[in-house]
Amino acid sequence: MEEKKEKMCITVPEVAQVMGISRPTAYMLANRKDFPAIRLGKRILIPREPFETWLKNSVTQGRCDIPL
Repeated sequence: MEEKKEKMCITVPEVAQVMGISRPTAYMLANRKDFPAIRLGKRILIPREPFETWLKNSVTQGRCDIPL
């Protein structure tokens, strides 16, 4: 039986779903210079591990203010 591997990258709509935010807000995040995104033409992909690290590092003392 073949093992199912997690995708190495997720899309912006998937980031929106994981974070519980709107797609437009997720696209605003993806366009920030400090957000780990890869642009392939018009497509934006977010590598899972750097995204998870970015999210963990963005949270301090239980609250995070990320200006959009």
